[in-house]
Amino acid sequence: MAQSDFTNIAREGLWKNNPALVQILGLCPLLAVTNTVVNGLALGLATMLTLVLSNGTVSLIRNFVTPEIRIPVFVLVIASIVTVIELAMHAYFHELYLILGIFIPLIVTNCNIIARAEAFASKNPLGPALFDGLMMGLGFAAVLVVLGAMREALGTGTLFANASLIFGEAARGLTITLIENYRGFLLAVLPPWAFIGLGMLIALKNVIDARRERRRRPDIAIAVEAETTTA
Repeated sequence: MAQSDFTNIAREGLWKNNPALVQILGLCPLLAVTNTVVNGLALGLATMLTLVLSNGTVSLIRNFVTPEIRIPVFVLVIASIVTVIELAMHAYFHELYLILGIFIPLIVTNCNIIARAEAFASKNPLGPALFDGLMMGLGFAAVLVVLGAMREALGTGTLFANASLIFGEAARGLTITLIENYRGFLLAVLPPWAFIGLGMLIALKNVIDARRERRRRPDIAIAVEAETTTA
């Protein structure tokens, strides 16, 4: 694929077709566990790794799987990858595993993963499939982290609390206290506020897209006028 094709894939995953802000997929874990930056980052990384590995595997076997059984095979591939990730987290990030709980195996049911396997990975070679999984996963993880930061800052007045759960004991000093002696805002760390926060992020994206479109229209009009004059 050309460089422009990889640029388009990155733009689709990170912004234009972001799984959380545009496709509105995978909302169950997004709304449930993004009460802190660390939780959002951990689940985002697990989802991104699943997307990359599942896209790569589906791309490799796409010519050997008949259309009649492709969906069950894709689900089996995704479930196997998620199981490996779950066992690895259980072994090496046990406390974080206990916090995320059921939402790690629920990655299997994330519609975005099976959608990318069916819509992109099953129709493209390994390189683009891996890159698509990386960009889609990165776009999803970014939304989890931003939403987690919003909720943690409002709910507890901190950022990166419990970073040691991911980065080890050396990361205990990474916690940032935004407001001293903050009593907290309970609603911010509860699932209902996640809907509000996600709605705000979607609205912000729509505003940015609308402004970019308004700026682009005069340029298009000038280009059309120039072509008409030349003709």
